[in-house]
Formats: sequence, C-alpha cells, structure tokens
Amino acid sequence: MSQASDPCGLTRRAVLAGAIASAAFPRIAAAALERHQAPEFSPPLDNREDFIRWMEINRGEQAPLLANRWERYLALRSNRDIWGPQDAAAFLMTPRDQFVLAQDMIRAYDNAYLNIGHGATISGPGIVARMTSALEVSPGDHVLEIGTGSGYQSAYLAYLTDKVWTVEIVGELADNARARHENLVERGYREYASISTKQGNGYFGWAEAAPFDKIVVTCAVDHIPQPLFDQLKPGGMMILPLGHRAMQHIIKVVKASSSSPRETVDLYHGKLIHFLPMRI
Repeated sequence: MSQASDPCGLTRRAVLAGAIASAAFPRIAAAALERHQAPEFSPPLDNREDFIRWMEINRGEQAPLLANRWERYLALRSNRDIWGPQDAAAFLMTPRDQFVLAQDMIRAYDNAYLNIGHGATISGPGIVARMTSALEVSPGDHVLEIGTGSGYQSAYLAYLTDKVWTVEIVGELADNARARHENLVERGYREYASISTKQGNGYFGWAEAAPFDKIVVTCAVDHIPQPLFDQLKPGGMMILPLGHRAMQHIIKVVKASSSSPRETVDLYHGKLIHFLPMRI
C-alpha cells in the first residue's frame, strides 16, 4: 500500500516495442507457469497481439485493459522493476483491473497508488513488481503476505507458487479479497484457489502455517517484527517497508540461520517510498 510516481514515461515507441518483447524473455509462459500444464494456463506471452487475443477468448478480459497492462509491463521492464521471465508472466497474467474500485478500472495500470476503501490503497504496479521480483519466489515456496488489501499481491504470487497465505487486519478488506478471489476462480482463474486468507493482526504472522520460505509485508513498520522473523525458515527472505510513518526504505531481509544477524539490502538504493503504516 504505497504512494509512488511513474518513473518510466511511456511513449508510443515503447508501446510498439511490445511486438518484440520476447527478445529478453523468450516464451516466458513456459518458464513461469510450468506447474500449470493445462492449456488455459499457457497463453502466448511473447507477443502483444497474440496475448491480448488469447486473454480475450480464454479469460473474457477486455482488449483496452489488456493493452494497458502490456504497456505497463514494457515500462516495468525498462525501469528494472521486473527481473525475470517468471515475474513477467505473473504480472501479465494477473488482472490488476479486477482489484481496484470500479471507477478506477481505467487507471488500474497507472503507476500510482489507488484508494480501495477502508483507509487502504493498492500500491502502484512498479512497487508491487519490484518487491515481488526481489522475493525470488520458486514453485512450491511457502509465501506469507502481510496486508492483503485488495488481494492483488496474493493473486500475483499465486502464479509463482501454489502455497500462498495472506493476513489482513481489516475484516471488510479480508472478506472482499476472499470474495474477489473466489469470484475469479469461478470465472476460470483457478490458480487463485491456492490462496488462504484470514483476518488478523499481521504483526504476529500466521503461526499455524509457518515456517515460510518468503514473507512480503505491504505496510510500513518501524522495526522488523520479531514474530515474522521467527516464522521464516533458515535461509528465508522477507521484503518490507522499514522506517518512520512518513517515508520508508524497502528492505530485503535474509535470515541466514535461526539465530544469526539479519542480512539486509535496500531495493531502491536509498530512495524513500511512502507506505501506509501497519495497523496493530
């Protein structure tokens, strides 16, 4: 749940470049969606026109929104927010426009935060993409999200692993996200059936489902919550916005062992980002 401006400056040339997007990520669908062997999980993701046509036919999505998604994908690659083929496929397959308020669907792929009600926002796609890429999710990883919000981040993760848990402190948001995932499953997005959602205090994680390979926190904290760190496996990784209430650094924390000091990396090399604070 962040606030950030668009650093990419989309141009007509960048949009047209979609026809050759496969130069860096050839046949990204095969690499990213290997656990989903059925044809409905294997759209062509190396060509703009073929991708849009397939998604229209098989997922019933709208061409204008799909075009916006593709354009944002090119911008994220240019800005190095998407790091590899698996992450590219996850971004392109996730209908972000279904996770915003109806009046904001046309703005779903703007690189800006959008209000989702109940005092919460959905982070810009650049923030979500970079945090997800940095998480380095592998198929089969147990992944915990803190701060379900709209349900978009957990849906994104569901293309990278079929073991996703998400905790939201606001009951209405948790219920809405669960209902949204269930509705999309009925419409053919069966991968979202692997997401487990509960209402609760994210500071304490989800002990019953621990340990986790990866944890992503989508709300600001002024320290690393010890319960979350304890729920990481040795060698596990956590991404979180760390800092005071006004601005934060997005930090990658690696748990080298059960008791060793944490290893940390700043994903934006010192740049400050604004996230809404964790509610406790």
